[in-house]
Amino acid sequence: MRTILITGPGGSGRTTVSAATALDAAREGARTLLLSADRTDSPGTALGSATGPAPTEVTANLTVWRPDAADRFRQDLTTFQTRAANVLDLLGAARLDAEEVTPLPGAEELSFLRALRDAALSERYDLLVVDLPPLSQAIPLLALAEELRRYLRRLLPPERQAARALRPVLGRLAGVPMPADWLYETAARWDVELAAVEAVLTDRNTSVRLVAQPGPAGANAIRAARLGLALRGLRTETLIANRVLPDVESDSWLSGLLAEQRKALADWQEQPCDVRTVPHLGRDPQGTDDLAALAVPAVNPAPVPVEWPVTDRIAADGVLVWHIPLPGATRDDLELIRRGDELVLGAAAFRRIVPLPSALRRCTVAGAGLEEGELRIRFAPDPGLWPRTR
Repeated sequence: MRTILITGPGGSGRTTVSAATALDAAREGARTLLLSADRTDSPGTALGSATGPAPTEVTANLTVWRPDAADRFRQDLTTFQTRAANVLDLLGAARLDAEEVTPLPGAEELSFLRALRDAALSERYDLLVVDLPPLSQAIPLLALAEELRRYLRRLLPPERQAARALRPVLGRLAGVPMPADWLYETAARWDVELAAVEAVLTDRNTSVRLVAQPGPAGANAIRAARLGLALRGLRTETLIANRVLPDVESDSWLSGLLAEQRKALADWQEQPCDVRTVPHLGRDPQGTDDLAALAVPAVNPAPVPVEWPVTDRIAADGVLVWHIPLPGATRDDLELIRRGDELVLGAAAFRRIVPLPSALRRCTVAGAGLEEGELRIRFAPDPGLWPRTR
């Protein structure tokens, strides 16, 4: 399945563009699912047909789904209470009824990620268009699965399960209860689910479209977003300049706005991603005819995957070089820390902890530089760990 993630600054019209993208693909014959994180029925308003928590077919080949985070959270909590019944009874805890449960912070994001996984694994669709939240929420959301998996592996290492038969003995020796099997089983199940979400986001058929209104605020938001997405290994395939005014001369207040748009568009055209414009209709688009009039770019059937290659420069310079594309980054933005077999990468307000490729784990960091929007980290082989040759 082809997956397109669409986001942008708040108020940029990302939901309308998502609906127009999904509608255009459906009219071309692709079985399309529009998955929206919007709490209100903005997709339904744009399409002219109400949508809800159950997948709804709005036109031929086009289904829209807005998952209900509260209902999913109630189901998960009920399942957890059932699995942990013995512990809760031992503690004398009073169980919560489904009717009194309200979602906790973070529950909505997890529910949406699981819905994204379910949609991507479905064989009913050819294309998944994901209407993400605004940029300030979307980038942390895209990082959530990977970060939670890392926390789980640190707190409940899978290899500790090998000592399952010894836990009663260890518990008596230590004088404290050891983690029960259900805890490891739950952690393993969560790890599998999060790994499936991560696989969707990192799949070579997944790409990102950014939507913004051309202007100073939109330009700043897009610059930061491209850097944050690149740090997650996600390529910005298309930058959609939304609500572009017609190119006509005017002495009214529109002339200043038009000049701002022209300047922003000129700057964006110099970026390495594909820039497309969507016209301002003079009104909020409502209905399939208005969405068709936006003429959003068609879906690229063969996206270019993101690569973080390691090049062998041992013969020439005595180092291996890890190439990490970070478009828009400056030297002052970057932070680089080696922690065992992991690398802490910081770029402006974003941070990611990534495992080192196997060949680089036997090396020491020899330096780093930023060239042409790419971070190049040099690794020198450690003589004590690197295989010797005759």
